[in-house]
This record gives sequence, structure tokens and C-alpha cells, in this order.
Amino acid sequence: MAQTNSDIRYLTPIAVDVKKKKYCRFKKLGIKYIDYKDAQYLYRFVNDQGKILPRRLTGTSLKYQKKVAQAIKRARHIAIMPYVGDNLRDNK
Repeated sequence: MAQTNSDIRYLTPIAVDVKKKKYCRFKKLGIKYIDYKDAQYLYRFVNDQGKILPRRLTGTSLKYQKKVAQAIKRARHIAIMPYVGDNLRDNK
């Protein structure tokens, strides 16, 4: 007795990873200028250690990733954001 594909039964459903499509939030919302004085917004692009998150994680396009990096660096320079993130998420 040969089994066909319809006879195969699984105890648990097969896990199929459906990844959410990444998009550039700046293009979608029509943001032209990234304000370096808005530290709360810039914290979205920085991890717990204070490092700038890469494009592959945030989904930001190259054009706006450069602008985000420049804004974060300017905010760090005038001491709005820290260079090193000791409990960075708590300070928001």
C-alpha cells in the first residue's frame, strides 16, 4: 500500500515563516528632513549599546540611512544623545 501526499498527516502544523516586508518609513511618510534635535525619534535607530542600527535591520533606504547617521552624529556632538549607551533605553 503506497502512501500518497494526501495521506501524510502532521501532529503540529508546519511552521512557515512569513517575513514582514521591510520598507523605508521616510519614503512612506514623505519625510524629507531628519531633525537632529529630536532625540526621541533618533533613539529608534540606535541599539542598547548606542550603536547605529544597519539598514538591513531597519529597512531604511540608503539615502535616508546616511541622513539618519548624520543626524545621530550631530546629536551626539552637541550632547543630545550619548556616544556610549549605559542603560540607554532607560534614559528616554
